Amino acid sequence: MKIAVIGAGGVGGYFGAKLVRAGHDVTFIARGEHLKAIKSRGLIVKSIDGDFQVEHIKASDKISDIDNPDLVIVAVKAWQIKELREEIKKVLKDETLILPLQNGVLAADELAETIDKRHILGGLCRIISKIEAPGVIRHIGVNPTIVFGELDKAKTGRVNKINELFRSAGIESKISEDIEADLWRKFISICVSGLLAISNTTYGELREIKETRQLMIDLLKEIFALSQKIGVNLEVDFVEKTLSFIDTFPYDSTASLTRDVWDKRPSEIEYQNGSVVRLGEKYGVPTPINRFVYACILPGELKAGVKSSGFLV
Repeated sequence: MKIAVIGAGGVGGYFGAKLVRAGHDVTFIARGEHLKAIKSRGLIVKSIDGDFQVEHIKASDKISDIDNPDLVIVAVKAWQIKELREEIKKVLKDETLILPLQNGVLAADELAETIDKRHILGGLCRIISKIEAPGVIRHIGVNPTIVFGELDKAKTGRVNKINELFRSAGIESKISEDIEADLWRKFISICVSGLLAISNTTYGELREIKETRQLMIDLLKEIFALSQKIGVNLEVDFVEKTLSFIDTFPYDSTASLTRDVWDKRPSEIEYQNGSVVRLGEKYGVPTPINRFVYACILPGELKAGVKSSGFLV
């Protein structure tokens, strides 16, 4: 199977390197100094599960250089999907599958606006990771996992094949029976990222202070209420389960959106708390805390501009 990984940051770099280490044919799309480092010495992964390095990697800054891929893993920021989808469309063959791993719940729909939906799977990943230096990925926390499935919830041979691919590379993966619900499970939890940003806290600091912990709980409850109004199939104790999960995160860890806001880079705020606000308005669900988080981050987002630093992580 020929695999393309578009975006070699904390997500694409980590999972792509695992696939390379297992001997699979992988082409990375990256840019700048990160791309130069990948071409010269490969990728170094520093992980809480053990460090490793892969060398002699195929990499480019042009999506057009991808040759007849069987699987395209899209691991760029959520707001970059619209910029890249026409280029992705040009390299697809009849049986190519696209697996988006963006935060939020809109990636598959945005791809499907210009690409035949039969190519597209629903997907998400769980990992706390980042680019530590050019050519270096640091996995900080959470057991790295990919969850994916057919958008229509069908059980197909092609998703089984991809699951086997991931398992062969030592990547924990799960075929979802309801990818919409799984996407919302992650979506609800990641919207805490904006609260970290405006409170200037790590996950540990946020959860140990009574006042900020309550803000986090109320933020999660708002999005859960929204999911129920929309009709997403989530368990009634989902907020409690999410809090327990967040309580396992390393004390000093943060989220990619949080770091982007602090570093004055374009973030995924429109696809996280911004989406909550817009969906809340559409379905008549009040979302005051998410609205406050979104409003606080928006001025800096407008200053950063979503096109200020190129299109690939």
